[in-house]
Amino acid sequence: METLTLSLLLLSLHGAAAVTHSLKYFLTASSGLPDFPEFVIVGLVDELVISHYDSNTRREEPKQDWMSRVTDEDPEYWKRETERSLGDQQVGKVSIETVKQRLNTTGGVHIYQVMTGCEWDDETNEVKGYEQFGFDGEDFISFDQKTGTWIAPRPQAVISKHKWDHNEALKAQKTHYFTEICPDYLKKYLKYGSSSLMRTELPLVSLLQKTPSSPVCCHATGFYPERAALFWRKDGEELHEDVDHGEILPNHDGTFQMSVDLKVSSVPAGDWGRYECVFQLAGVETDNVTRLDAAVIRTNGEKPFDMTVIIIVIAAVAGLFLLVLLAVGGFMAYKKRKDKDPQGSVMTPLNPSPPPMSGSGSTLLQQKTSAPPHN
Repeated sequence: METLTLSLLLLSLHGAAAVTHSLKYFLTASSGLPDFPEFVIVGLVDELVISHYDSNTRREEPKQDWMSRVTDEDPEYWKRETERSLGDQQVGKVSIETVKQRLNTTGGVHIYQVMTGCEWDDETNEVKGYEQFGFDGEDFISFDQKTGTWIAPRPQAVISKHKWDHNEALKAQKTHYFTEICPDYLKKYLKYGSSSLMRTELPLVSLLQKTPSSPVCCHATGFYPERAALFWRKDGEELHEDVDHGEILPNHDGTFQMSVDLKVSSVPAGDWGRYECVFQLAGVETDNVTRLDAAVIRTNGEKPFDMTVIIIVIAAVAGLFLLVLLAVGGFMAYKKRKDKDPQGSVMTPLNPSPPPMSGSGSTLLQQKTSAPPHN
């Protein structure tokens, strides 16, 4: 099944295939972290950070030049989003304490996070919305758009599930947001940032090896968009054994990097020429092929180990670390859920949110009640 899935992915990369675009927001409330803002909101389009708010600056700000264009149509946009974020900050502070009580945990470091947004297929026009709540890196409760019900993987969230499942107004509100409001703003942002978001950038591909007996790492960095494939093949056939695929990771400049390792300890030196690393990027017809050659491998023992590569890797890791801090929690397993709630919303930028998570009537994360997807 995994092999079939990868093969289908590779086939789709070369055509002018449909692309699934996404708009998502991460809202993070934390406690026990004195050197980190107690509340952070990060907005992303196609994994590119577009907006940021934190409890230290107390301002909602664009993180891409082209996001400033939103004020051409809506001059009060950033002011309004700042006001909503300030409200979410207050509710988030209460909410994390509520969940801590639910889970009977006090003291130490704790992270409460909401991931909400939508995905849009530019060919089929299909839209999927999602909203997920997590605590200390584990799922707490999430919304299933297909059934219009809440999923509670932890018993402490069942009380919220029962309450929200019977709230028809909330269900209608979320359906409207996921199918209308969120995709409309996503398309608008894609138009503003088309020169950046619709671009293609080819990567720098390098072969790296720690020691002569270590696997050879084929590392590609600096590519865009994220839809790419990297794999090893022998005699023109893709390899599925003795290879280890890494994840696609973000770089600090908005591009991406990925790697795939090949175990060469049992490969005779005379057969190395039969192996090659192949990089494929969505919308680009020509493959980037790097043949396995000891002469081009960079190792820790060689002085010519390109410092540029080291700097790129370090910068990429630093950029990833910052993103992880901003969206702390690790609950990027990803991909799913938000809009207007006359009663107030939950700590969610794209609008309304579910009613209170506590057993009483106090709102869990309240605010973000206006139609424009805020963060």
